[in-house]
Amino acid sequence: MPQRPLVAVLGAPNTGKSTVFNRLTGLRQKTGNYPGVTVERMTGRARIGSAEIDVVDLPGTYSLAADSPESSITLDAILGAADGLRRPDALLLVADASNPRRSLHLFSQSRELGLPVAVALNMQDVARSKGMEIDAAQLAAQIGAPVIPITANRGKGIEKLRGMLERLLSQASPEPEQAMPEVSRAALDLAGQIDAPGMAILELERAIIDQDGEFERRLAALCGPKAKRALERARDQVLKSVGGPSLQVCEAERRYRRVDQWLKDAMIAGSPDAGIRESRLERAVNHPVLGAVVFLGVMGAVFQAVFAWAAPLMEAISGLFETVGAHALSILPPGALASLLVDGLWSGAGAVMVFLPQIVILFALVLFLEDCGYLARASFLMDRLLRLCGMSGQSFIPLLSGFACAVPAIMSTRVIGSRRSRLATIAAIPLMTCSARLPVYALLISGFVPPAHYLNGWINLHGLLLLGLYLLGIVGGALSAVVTRRTALRGGSDSFLMEMPPFRWPNPSVLGLKLLGRAKVFLTRAGTVIAAACLMIWALGYFPRSEAIEQEFAEQRAVLVVQREEAEGAKLALQRINAQERAAQLEHSFLGRIGKFIEPAFKPLGWDWRVSASVAAGFPAREVVIGVMGTVYALGADAGNEAGLRDRLQESRWPDGRPVFTLAMALGLLVFYAFALQCVSTVAVIGRETNSWRWAAGAWIYMSGFAWLAGMLTYQLAR
Repeated sequence: MPQRPLVAVLGAPNTGKSTVFNRLTGLRQKTGNYPGVTVERMTGRARIGSAEIDVVDLPGTYSLAADSPESSITLDAILGAADGLRRPDALLLVADASNPRRSLHLFSQSRELGLPVAVALNMQDVARSKGMEIDAAQLAAQIGAPVIPITANRGKGIEKLRGMLERLLSQASPEPEQAMPEVSRAALDLAGQIDAPGMAILELERAIIDQDGEFERRLAALCGPKAKRALERARDQVLKSVGGPSLQVCEAERRYRRVDQWLKDAMIAGSPDAGIRESRLERAVNHPVLGAVVFLGVMGAVFQAVFAWAAPLMEAISGLFETVGAHALSILPPGALASLLVDGLWSGAGAVMVFLPQIVILFALVLFLEDCGYLARASFLMDRLLRLCGMSGQSFIPLLSGFACAVPAIMSTRVIGSRRSRLATIAAIPLMTCSARLPVYALLISGFVPPAHYLNGWINLHGLLLLGLYLLGIVGGALSAVVTRRTALRGGSDSFLMEMPPFRWPNPSVLGLKLLGRAKVFLTRAGTVIAAACLMIWALGYFPRSEAIEQEFAEQRAVLVVQREEAEGAKLALQRINAQERAAQLEHSFLGRIGKFIEPAFKPLGWDWRVSASVAAGFPAREVVIGVMGTVYALGADAGNEAGLRDRLQESRWPDGRPVFTLAMALGLLVFYAFALQCVSTVAVIGRETNSWRWAAGAWIYMSGFAWLAGMLTYQLAR
């Protein structure tokens, strides 16, 4: 069966490249990482005409100079050197119509690769708002490649783009046009002098141009010092012939002269008054004082919405799981199988699924802020504050990613150039409030913090407390970075440069695709990791069974049958006996014994053995804690009781009758979770990214110890 044609989509960051990819492929996508690196790979299938093609979304990069992980991966993928990805048949360059000079510099490099190249001139609406317009036909004539004007977030021009791709794939590969022919000749001579298997001529060209770059390092590692000396001689000879301070400067000057010539006749002047509204908005959000107020207002609104909008859906999901679970228990024969299915899997997974609306709403709002361009401004705004903590604005996006999951956030720190800033950021990320903490926060806040509303109901106490917990994590992360930079990572501050994307209204369908992907990740974890943990906890909480306990409560039931005549009274008494038996069996189980053993260590925080066992079971992955609590408290509850987990926690008592879950205990538990590093995956990725398990072990020890201390102090003071 013949292979489908492969088109690679490339472009600079913030040009709408991923939006174009999503428009072409729709839901027929899959996500992964490039082997050996943490940069995401997106592949999909698109229909053009009557045929289907494969499409790969390459990492955003400003050039093919291999001076960053993204540009190295992009160049490897185009050359067919990326593992698991063959060389594409054509390239689609997504250009920003409001900043064409930057995008056409990348085009001038990509046209030298010997592949058909087309340009999607995206964000036409943004360009017009800035008073800019480009004659696409004139530009196509200038660059010798097809140009299609599109506005991808609104779907304009996508069908014309599909037709253009169909024509592009039928064309023969053009002869590469070199901006630096002197380098091309030197690379051919160098290839004749050394044996560099696996390195293409283009890679040798980049090795000559980019001193101390990625391809020079590859050549030295592959062929040794002799090849490096030959490379240095070739570079010196080319530099003498072209002049200039360096070959990189010379290349950039030549390419930009060509780009300026292309745009000279293709650019159409627009209205001088266009873009005034956006410039005013830019000044507002970038202002050191007003911008900070806007930032706090936006974040506060996000967390208010998480509680206010999700409440009805959460109640509906909770009711569904409780009703189905009670019905299942009524029709299943009593025994281990019924307990496994209902108390173990159903109650555990249901306790987590009820928080899906809050997680989806949070992700939706964050994705909206990211796609509209606000988060980049927030990164710039936070640069000065992050510098006080030993980081820079480059750390903002990884730190923000930590609010979703610490593992990819720590991986994304590879984009931070300074090793000291990178390690300080890694130390801070686990303290950001990830999505796995959100169900714990929501459960404890809604169950044990009295509701209160302010400003005629616009602000509620639950939302304020949730925002406070997020801010507590941020403060903890900042202090962690400060301590790290002033002890193990002493050194000067680092510079931070970032290009601001234009403000634009996000496309709902593209947002929906991204949100669907995030929800799938959460549901996958709920259906695999959490289900497995709940199954294990059920087994520990169900076995071993005590015959003595069974005999004792069987005698109580027999006495009840003799003494009770009123049907309703007998039913209630029987339910109490059944609940007492389940609680006694749970205390006798392996889980009960473990909880009793560790209870003294956590009693200063106000935890009984069931809370201690649930939290300890969540150390491998904190997202399983709610599921574990659902299983533990279901095992100890009356089989006929339809109460949800929150009600069961409220009914939990010490042996002397005092409630376990008081406001003080709940606040201490919230603070504990704000600081605790309960994630084996995070510990493992810290060890891998720092190449030192001492960093990973140290992070776990100090965060766990500080979480215990902070939780204990909060509980004792709040009492």
